[in-house]
Amino acid sequence: MNKAEILAFLNANPDCFFATVEGNKPRVRAIGMVKADEDGIIIETGTFKDVYKQLSANPNVELCFFNAEQGMQVRVSGAVEPLDDRKLKDEIIGMRPFLKQRVAEGGYEAMGVFRLKGSAYVWTFETSSEPKKYVQL
Repeated sequence: MNKAEILAFLNANPDCFFATVEGNKPRVRAIGMVKADEDGIIIETGTFKDVYKQLSANPNVELCFFNAEQGMQVRVSGAVEPLDDRKLKDEIIGMRPFLKQRVAEGGYEAMGVFRLKGSAYVWTFETSSEPKKYVQL
């Protein structure tokens, strides 16, 4: 898969597993990615959450997107960077109306937005024994 195909797969399968590190222990949870495009993968979390603290202490992450029907997963790893972009935060609130309450109570600072520009690896049953090929996103 090329970069455009990978981005399309991510946007079609936005729920993923998100791995961070706390101290020396891995932490994994399911999240809903905001979007993926030429600028990177955008994720949002509350600044009061453990995941926000983990990202602030160690920006190295891995996301795993999976589609069982296709028998395919895409793993993306790299370091996230925090974004403080009011226009982007408003866009995210438009996509996720439940965040209006969080912002009403805690201001825009209650939203932690991050971008990942990492390397992606596509895995399928058919290609599982082939050497890994990475695509920069």
